[in-house]
Amino acid sequence: MGTLVGHVAPGFGFLLIGLWHLFNNIKLHLVNSRSYVSPPWFPATKLRYLELLLIMAGSLASISMELFIGPNRHQPFDPDGTIPSNHLHNFEHSSISMTFFVYAAFAVVLDRAPSLPEKTKVGLTQLLGAVAFAQQLLLFHLHSADHMGPEGQYHLLLQLVIFVALSTTLIGIAVPKSFLVSFVRSVSIFFIGVWLVVMGFMLWTPGLIPKGCFMNLEEGHRVVRCSDDKALHRAKSLVNIEFSWYLIAITVFAMSMYLIMVKVYGEKQEYFSLGAEEEDQSEGSNDDVESQKERGLENAQSFIHMKGAFSSVDMER
Repeated sequence: MGTLVGHVAPGFGFLLIGLWHLFNNIKLHLVNSRSYVSPPWFPATKLRYLELLLIMAGSLASISMELFIGPNRHQPFDPDGTIPSNHLHNFEHSSISMTFFVYAAFAVVLDRAPSLPEKTKVGLTQLLGAVAFAQQLLLFHLHSADHMGPEGQYHLLLQLVIFVALSTTLIGIAVPKSFLVSFVRSVSIFFIGVWLVVMGFMLWTPGLIPKGCFMNLEEGHRVVRCSDDKALHRAKSLVNIEFSWYLIAITVFAMSMYLIMVKVYGEKQEYFSLGAEEEDQSEGSNDDVESQKERGLENAQSFIHMKGAFSSVDMER
């Protein structure tokens, strides 16, 4: 991170994963609403672990960029083996990527463990995802870089979205059958990706920097600074307005996607339900016919018994 590509690339990854989860959670709930359980990840049709493999590949690429490709000497240490101040944020970003790699790797291992119950697999995988989001939230909150300017406001709002993703992931462990929890988690992951992409373009594109602010080279990295407090206050206010607009846009997008998928997959669910009801009704009508036959047979037997009794009385007379 710390560059346009460093924000856009991981942001695009979160965006795709969030969109993938949002689509599959809605579809799974519409098709199997009665037996719905939200999984921590979704297998692909041809390659089961595609989602997890992409997370691991993206994490490794991020670690390589932060620690080996990005630094001038292609390694982040000083000649005496210590970590220089201008590379502290590289270790922080790589630690986040490493945690997501651990999540994806153990998700594969847990899925391939036949001795573990399915509920245990899902719960442990959800817990690993929560650890990854907690690590991301912690390191962004305690970031070593100077986040007093517009970049700090972007990161502050990003932490709010990460907190939502963390909270819903933890809640999902206790209530895996809640569609609303999984829906909000998917949207929050998607929002993390969108906001990272926005940060990359807004903070490292000279033409998009707020009026009264400028790009300054500090410790080998370009940072947005403002000329005075008035310009800084205006820049932060613009970031807040921008966040609110994206929040509205993503809400409209998520609800529209849900309603569209209801029309596509909800009709199949409705036909299935009607077919089940007709089957139940037919079974009920068959039961009624059988019960009527049984009652008719009982009435006939009682009638024959009464007739035999009357015959015996007449013979005695």
